This record gives sequence, structure tokens and C-alpha cells, in this order.
Amino acid sequence: MNGWAKFWGHLRTITRHRHAVIRHCAKAGIFLQGLGHDLSKYGPAEFIPGVRYFNGKHSPTEDERRTLGYSAAWMHHKGRNRHHWEYWTDYDAQAGRYKAAPMPRRFVAEMLCDRIAASKTYNGAAYRDGDALDYLMSRKLKDEMHPSTYALLERFLTLLRDEGEDAMFAALRQWLREKE
Repeated sequence: MNGWAKFWGHLRTITRHRHAVIRHCAKAGIFLQGLGHDLSKYGPAEFIPGVRYFNGKHSPTEDERRTLGYSAAWMHHKGRNRHHWEYWTDYDAQAGRYKAAPMPRRFVAEMLCDRIAASKTYNGAAYRDGDALDYLMSRKLKDEMHPSTYALLERFLTLLRDEGEDAMFAALRQWLREKE
């Protein structure tokens, strides 16, 4: 794939994904929050590696990580976007390691919207409502994420798989209205 094809392919992919997240955030009742989703992907720290490692089949950060042993674009992204559980990690002096903190509800909701949109973007016509849950389970993050964050993702993504988008977004809107 030539440079221009990678440029336009990456731009189209991240924009299509971002617009899907905005639509999902509207369904979740956090439309204004959705408008700010992933804007850092358009800046040079994320966009340039995104173009360089773009193949259209999965996130370019996966190939950057395979090539370099790390992804500078991902480290930039997760450090600026509160809808990623990795943003909510801090050093625990007592444990002597980094640990995840619980996420505020509105960012858990945006993370759900993001994961569903990513599944739709990368799976295309083959998308199923269970794809985002399958992806979560395949990543083996249960011991890395804060237990409450993981349980919430699992709960809502299971509802999506079993009852569909309308039921899941209705439950998510209700949950967001509850007091923390």
C-alpha cells in the first residue's frame, strides 16, 4: 500500500470510528462527551504512526508495538483520553507496583461506546453483538483493570450480546442516571 493510500485509509478509519462512537455516546446520553472522543488521534504524535503502520485490518498501534517493542502512539493516546482504563492507573507505594483505580461512570460509558464502535469498524459486515465481549475476554485483562471497571464492561457487553443494542443502551442510560 502506498503512502497516500495509507494516509487516506487511516484518516477514513479513525473518522468512521469516531463518528460511530459519537452516535453510541448519543444513545448512551453523553453526546457532548462523545464529541471530544479521540481527538488526539488527529495530532502528529498519533496520526503519523497511525499512517505509517496502517493496514486496515486492526489498530496500527499493534504493528507499531510489534515493530518497535512498544507503541509511542498508544502511550500518548492512553495518557490523554480518560475513556481508557489505562489512564486510571497510578503507582501504589504499599503494593510496590502500578494499579488501576476505579473509573468514573461517564468514562466507563464512553469506553463501552468505544469498544462497540471499534468492533464494528474492524469487523465490518461480519460484526456481531458479541464481538466486543469476545475481544474483552480474549485480552485477559481481568487482573489488570480495576475489578469494578472490568465487572461493568462485562455486564454491559454481556447484555449487548444477549439482548442487543437497544436494551444495552437503555440500561447504560439508566445506570448513568443513578448516583455514584
